[in-house]
Formats: sequence, structure tokens, C-alpha cells
Amino acid sequence: MRGGLALLGALLAGACSPAAPKVQPSRIISLNPCTDALLVELADRDQIGALSSYSRDPAQSSMDVGRARTYPFTRGAMEEVIAAQPSLVVSGSFTPAATRAAYARMGLRLEEFSMAPTVEESEAQIRRMAALLGHSDRGEAMIARIDRAMRDAAPPPGAKPLPALIWHGGGLVVGGETLVSDLLRRTGFTPFAAIRGMGQSQFLPLERMVVDPPRVLLVIGHGDADGGREGRRVLGHPVLAQLRAMQRFDFDAGLEYCGGPTIIRAAQRLAQIRREAH
Repeated sequence: MRGGLALLGALLAGACSPAAPKVQPSRIISLNPCTDALLVELADRDQIGALSSYSRDPAQSSMDVGRARTYPFTRGAMEEVIAAQPSLVVSGSFTPAATRAAYARMGLRLEEFSMAPTVEESEAQIRRMAALLGHSDRGEAMIARIDRAMRDAAPPPGAKPLPALIWHGGGLVVGGETLVSDLLRRTGFTPFAAIRGMGQSQFLPLERMVVDPPRVLLVIGHGDADGGREGRRVLGHPVLAQLRAMQRFDFDAGLEYCGGPTIIRAAQRLAQIRREAH
């Protein structure tokens, strides 16, 4: 679970919408996977100085890893970023105060983006990023694609929502006030963790799952980054297969946290699961 928590910390961020700059920034450095995905979709390639190293890792990337690896990358060390002299740094809200201060002293512009808890707030972030890059039209085009994907992923009128739980192998659940839970609601599910009063990253042991199973279990994480050997043991436990009233589906970890273009793939996957659930 260490990798999952590190990724979660890397993603957090926020700020107000700025006016579009008169001069498009160049040598932009992104320090987290969500801003990486936005940057490659909205910026000109020659505007991008580096993406975060997260996007080169299949376990932590929210975009195509092969595409990410065609860009320079940074591990995000303060000294490394300052030495690159970017015109803009985009990052998460967990940037240490000392790092913010150092960037300010060196005249580097830092813009932070939060983990949007709803589709609407993610779309506001898209507009903000597009304005920063000088490509507002691309932001509007992305939003139009997201809105179309959400319409296509909506359940049939009158369909009864299915209780669904997003569950990590180490036992952690996804809370109700998250973007992926908003997507669950929009694609024909009810977030099971919210029904049971559980918050983000609370622990749900296998024993409690057996006593009170959700209708649909969306499983994240089969590797060492998400509970390691213990996580694989729990996910492979034969008792899960015996819960006849519960259907289990894999859900890519890369769809869990980020907004922007990731919303489209997440909505499509959830709509597919909703069609297959019975």
C-alpha cells in the first residue's frame, strides 16, 4: 500500500483560476501524474520541459506509459527543478513550504492543482490549466469529450444503482467524497463505502467483507505497491469466490485518482462493468 499512499500524496493540489498569460510558457515542469496527463493533452510538445517520473511507472501513471517515456522526466528534487529554470512548475498541494519559498526566491512560478472530487471541479481545473498554457480552446475541446463520455456512460433511465466498493488488496477502501465515487454515481452505482459510513483510505478487513459484501467489488492492486504479498493473499482468498451475490471486477489503479482525460477511460470502464453486472 506504500506506493498507493505515496501516489495519493503526490496528487493532492488546488488554487484559483488565473487569466490566460500573454506569452505562452515554455520549459514547463510537471511534478505529479495528474498534471502530466493534462499537460501532454493541452500543451504544445515544445512547451514541456519534463514530466514527473511517476508517469513512467505503470503502477503509478494515469496516462499511456509509452507516451510518457517519450518526454524528459524529473524526479522532482528541488535542486533539479531549480537548475532546469522552468517558466512554470505545476504540482500538488503537498509541496513543502521550504520548497515553495525556494521557488519564489529563484523567481519560479509554481501552480498547484488539487485532487478534484467531482467531474465539474475537474473540468474547472482543465480550464485553468489550458489558460495557463495559452490554449483555452483545447481545454474546451477536452471538456466536450468528457461530457460526451459521461452521457454515453450513463445508465438507462430507471436503472437501479448497484452498491459498488472500490477495494485495495491491502484492505483500504475509496471514500465517498472522491472523483471516482462521483463517477460511480454517474454510471449506475452507489458507493458502498459511503453507504457504510467509511471514509477515504479506511481499512475494511476481509472478515467484514464476507459478513457484509457489496453487490459489486472493484479490485485495485495486485502488486507489491499495493499491499505486497498480503494483498495478493487477500485478493486470491477462496472465500471471495464463494460470495455468490457479489461480482468481482478488476479496476485499473491508473483510473482511480486523476481527472482530466482519465475521466473518459474511467467512465468507459465503469459503464462496461455496469453492463456486465447482473
